[in-house]
Amino acid sequence: MPQTSVVFSSILGPSCSGQANPSMGERGGGASGPGDLIFQDGRLISGSLEALMEHLVPTVDYYPDRTYIFTFLLSSRVFTPPRDLLARVGQICLEQRQQLEAGPEKAKLKSFSAKIVQLLKEWTEAFPYDFQDDKAMAELKAITHRVTQCDEENGTVKKAITQMIQSLLLSLAARNQLQELREKLRPPTMDKGPILKAKPPAVQKDILGVCCDPLVLAQQLTHIELERVSSIYPEDLMQIISHMDSLDNHRCRGDMTKTYSLEAYDNWFNCLSMLVATEVCRVVKKKHRTRMLEFFIDVARECFNIGNFNSMMAIISGMNLSPVARLKKTWSKVKTAKFDVLEHHMDPSSNFCNYRTALQGATQRSQMANSSREKIVIPVFNLFVKDIYFLHKIHTNHLPNGHINFKKFWEISRQIHEFMTWTQVECPFEKDKKIQSYLLSAPIYSEEALFVASFESEGPENHMEKDNWKALRTTLLNRA
Repeated sequence: MPQTSVVFSSILGPSCSGQANPSMGERGGGASGPGDLIFQDGRLISGSLEALMEHLVPTVDYYPDRTYIFTFLLSSRVFTPPRDLLARVGQICLEQRQQLEAGPEKAKLKSFSAKIVQLLKEWTEAFPYDFQDDKAMAELKAITHRVTQCDEENGTVKKAITQMIQSLLLSLAARNQLQELREKLRPPTMDKGPILKAKPPAVQKDILGVCCDPLVLAQQLTHIELERVSSIYPEDLMQIISHMDSLDNHRCRGDMTKTYSLEAYDNWFNCLSMLVATEVCRVVKKKHRTRMLEFFIDVARECFNIGNFNSMMAIISGMNLSPVARLKKTWSKVKTAKFDVLEHHMDPSSNFCNYRTALQGATQRSQMANSSREKIVIPVFNLFVKDIYFLHKIHTNHLPNGHINFKKFWEISRQIHEFMTWTQVECPFEKDKKIQSYLLSAPIYSEEALFVASFESEGPENHMEKDNWKALRTTLLNRA
């Protein structure tokens, strides 16, 4: 979570760190009125949207717990656009400021202003994209302008605002540049593969000609994973819920273009699976296909040891695609003991219980790690997304009394925050441009091409396969 800056540490006072409680000026209480906040064992579990928004805004004697700031800013977009929330925060700030100016605590106005700036600083650091449109930026500047009116003596608050705006503009510029780069990138070329049986080229470049060390390839895959997953932000993941709610009574609450990073990362998984299948199926000699399968099994095992479960799952998925799985003569020569262990870890039974146990072990290792190598945790992304999806579906957004079910959003926020912690790990492995270039740009076969290559390597063995092969040949000949 964003930490309180040194500039404000003395102004904010001791009540601004850690979780607030009723005895230290916390808003809300234990009543059951429609506008109140409900606490259970000192933890906020529900409240109306208005009460939750008021709970976000500091007072002279109160500053919200930072986990609450992150959780509410993340989850509020399910119910209201960020710019509308910012406008309401501005209104609440103005009302409190007017009360301070008219009352006996006018001397505390500067302390109040410093807390407002700190809240805005944490917001702009955690969710800079909330301020990308002109209306949100105008509202931010309007709030900060009102705040600086009480700081004409030494300009401490004004300086902090200037730094905050500069950092925000840099973050937005960096994200926009990344978005432009993404739009220029194209997925690997889809190779049509062999149309009909033909003499293979004398020299055919494959992954083993680029990298024959499973550990090195696993490290380069981890490099790619961490680079790609680092472009996913908390609000991108929350768009999953916002999009689902838009299908009900709400219209879409967010900019769905931000899910591009999720789709791009999911496409990387699919491309890696297809690359594995392509590398296996296009090998003509059975002996070499066997070696290729055993190589990828070793790569997947190294990915597991590193904590890169996403690449591991993609590799296993590639080897389980029908064009590869049906190569029985090739598989009969493969030492499958290692593959069986990998499939055990990814067994889907009991909601992927074995995988979740391994993930928990990797998480504990990461928490106690002394080196970047031990900190790496890259979960199977589509399973992580499904977990968020089902967590949202099995728990309602609102309780019978109309309150927002904040207990649900605490858990969603916890899982997203944990995921974001994993994405911020710096990759400890040296980048090999040659290997990465191959992984990212090598042509991959279409599904049809994979089946053609598979059938030409090992002919159809039953009536169903024979019919499929005949239909496929006819389709390809007509297309040619």
